[in-house]
Amino acid sequence: MEKRVLLAVILSVAVMYGYSLIFPPAKPPTTAPAGPAQGSVSSAARLTAQPAAAPVPAVAPILPATPAAAAAQEVTVETDLYRAVFTSQGAALTRFVLKNYRDVPGTAGKPVVLVQESRPERASLRVAAPGFGLDPGALYAVSQPSLTLSGGQQGALTFTTVTPTGEQVRKIFSFVGNSYGIGLDLQVANGTVQPRSGELVISLVNRAGDGKEQGQFDVLGPVTLAGDKLDNVPVKDLAKGEKSYAKDILWTGFGDKYFLSALLKGGAAGTGSDIGGVRVTKEEGYVLTRIATVPASVAPGQSVSLPFRLFFGPKDLHVLKVQGEQLEKALDLGWFSALAMPLLQSLNFFYRYIPNYGIAIIIITVILKILFFPLTHKSYKSMKEMQKLQPKMQQLKEKHKNDRDAMNREVMELYKTHKVNPLGGCLPMVVQIPVFFALYKALMYSIELRHAPFYGWITDLAAKDPYYVTPILMGASMVIQQKMTPSAGMDPMQQKMMMALPVVFTFMFLNFPSGLVLYWLVNNILTIAQQLYINKSVNVEPPAAPALAGGGKKR
Repeated sequence: MEKRVLLAVILSVAVMYGYSLIFPPAKPPTTAPAGPAQGSVSSAARLTAQPAAAPVPAVAPILPATPAAAAAQEVTVETDLYRAVFTSQGAALTRFVLKNYRDVPGTAGKPVVLVQESRPERASLRVAAPGFGLDPGALYAVSQPSLTLSGGQQGALTFTTVTPTGEQVRKIFSFVGNSYGIGLDLQVANGTVQPRSGELVISLVNRAGDGKEQGQFDVLGPVTLAGDKLDNVPVKDLAKGEKSYAKDILWTGFGDKYFLSALLKGGAAGTGSDIGGVRVTKEEGYVLTRIATVPASVAPGQSVSLPFRLFFGPKDLHVLKVQGEQLEKALDLGWFSALAMPLLQSLNFFYRYIPNYGIAIIIITVILKILFFPLTHKSYKSMKEMQKLQPKMQQLKEKHKNDRDAMNREVMELYKTHKVNPLGGCLPMVVQIPVFFALYKALMYSIELRHAPFYGWITDLAAKDPYYVTPILMGASMVIQQKMTPSAGMDPMQQKMMMALPVVFTFMFLNFPSGLVLYWLVNNILTIAQQLYINKSVNVEPPAAPALAGGGKKR
């Protein structure tokens, strides 16, 4: 969709200003908690890192339920921000509900559910460790049946199991009442007389669809930050084969337009546990992300601790930054993110003083219009001057219709005589295109606009106008602009194309988020006001007729 909009805008600029170019006469770290202290299990064993390119071990697909499922216990964690439900079978996450976000606006909305699985074998955060004899569906003992936290309160759940070969495995989840970050500490104690080694493989499981794709602008799929490269993979692309990563992995997860579930490497940047590799596959309607730890070796009677961090929450810029490991890059604002980020921060700044994102959009639109006023003023003035030259250019076309080179020479002499730049009306507008697309991305994918009301019938600036009022008004404003735009010298076909642009844009914007349509509408109104001002203030005298014989000037 971004490419189609980019093409539409570029085409509109080309049609509006391209006549003189196409035809020869006119060519011109505060991080999330990392888990409880490691005193409960000694950490004498050291991690034995394998080469970064080592492949992630093959792990069997989702396993069927085991007889131990009958004894499984549910454990609930309640915080100010979410409700999480774990099962003791696999010490896995079966449900995660965000309390402060609704699926639809208003009181009828239900809390957003990021994880919902009734079958433990399809739950997230199960851990397999073949080298330590750990089955992902093993039954764990849990430290307490529930946990409730508020504000800055901290707490932890400890799940413990013993493998058939004698290793003790602990999964310790740590929570804070007012944070979306969750600590995950994997501990393995070797109670045998033989050394043990291998990777631990953590699974994130997400439904491949299940109604999450609600519109043409939504995104849904696995996402991984490896080194400096962010890789978003649409779910449909997984049908071509699995995706794998084996070097410098900071985090990996699964996201849609507004929310993200992710596992981050543990400890502060450059310390703690690293992610050894990631494999992403699609199996039976699910997207499986298997995360392997760096291989570990544990001597008899020793233990190892592997800390990681989890995030289940909104793609809110501030919330993501707090987690560390560049998790804010999950808010992918496209090619012009360097401009989109400041615009998004400005949007939030104005909202703090005027708690209406629609008003904040209008303020930003006005500011941008003021900043670009010198450029647009020059553009429209150049168009007016070009309009004055159209009759003389038409004469030259008629005179030299069989001699293109002579016509071009006289046209350039005409431009030089009257100090007109044929590109003056186009280039200033082209400069604004990156700003438009940066704002387009900031408004289109900003969770701040999700369910944010404006006035009247617009109750969600991230959704389309339910009555299509603003797109129709926007189209009408474009028609007015076209009427005010100099069109002398255009042939009838070109004029028809110009008048078709408002129709094309109106239909294109019908399903756009109303916040983006509001921006475009306000921008058009300001442009009309500016054009009225220029039409009154710019008074270009009709040019003297050029000499029709030769290239000299008429005196």
